Amino acid sequence: MSQLKYPFRSARVNVTGHSIHYVEHGTGKPILFLHGNPTSSYLWRNVLPHVASRTGRRGIAMDLLGFGESDKPGDVRYTLELHANIIRDFIEALDLRDIVLVADDWGGPLGMHNVVAQPERFQSVILMETFLWCFTFEDDFEPKFRMPFRMMRGPLGYVFVQMMNMMIKKVIPEHCAITDEGMQHYLDAMPTVASRRAMREFVRLNPLHGKPQHSVDFMEAMRAKLPQLRLPVSWIKATPGVVPSDDYPPSLRKLDELRQMIPHMQLKEFGPGHHFLAEENPGRVVELVTEAIAELGLSRNGASASERSIDTP
Repeated sequence: MSQLKYPFRSARVNVTGHSIHYVEHGTGKPILFLHGNPTSSYLWRNVLPHVASRTGRRGIAMDLLGFGESDKPGDVRYTLELHANIIRDFIEALDLRDIVLVADDWGGPLGMHNVVAQPERFQSVILMETFLWCFTFEDDFEPKFRMPFRMMRGPLGYVFVQMMNMMIKKVIPEHCAITDEGMQHYLDAMPTVASRRAMREFVRLNPLHGKPQHSVDFMEAMRAKLPQLRLPVSWIKATPGVVPSDDYPPSLRKLDELRQMIPHMQLKEFGPGHHFLAEENPGRVVELVTEAIAELGLSRNGASASERSIDTP
């Protein structure tokens, strides 16, 4: 495993029998950074320390089960609920309160599941390149992505994702410029066929055309509570972006529907960008995350959760 080349404290915590790795920087109230597929806490290496320093808060980034330096069990049944519960137990193990959640990709629905279940632990939410909805090919996927996704989701997924490691070797460089050092870190984190299982399972867990049912149920249960959410929510939108994408206008309808569901959600324009925004332009992510925290008075000595709650119209 290549060493993380940034000034973080690295630690582990036992969560439901699994060793979960995390890195942190700074002190004060927490900012919890959640990654998606196929990345890890390493995604935030050029974001977390700068946001922590500018806001006077404690930045924490965990590796989801099966990713980064967290355990990669071969016998666990991966579900969205399992991932969300591990995040919940991680938060409780570290006794995190007054959390600002910053989430990318799968970190969005997994984190929001915990936000709506325990809103008292959170101060605000900042989302980017993520989704809080179920998918259909027609609504959400550009035609060029449909066949590759079908193949990765089916039996050939074992070959493409686990054996050929295409999620890292092809998906990451297609959606952002990344240094050789950065790419090597992601490759080193998933060195064997068996260690890449969680990447493949996320593809299979995507709630697409009503399947799998437990993923649809997970997403719909979270969405049912969004209209009552009183926390500030910011959505960082890149142009064109990938999830959703300006290049495929039908996909933008889901974001428009979400803005109606969460009327106080604020859209922040990222500018040119695709999917892995913290890789593509970490400085812009730092700027927008810091701005969102400052606007809410949530930097050090900022307002408490009760002082800055937003009343739902």
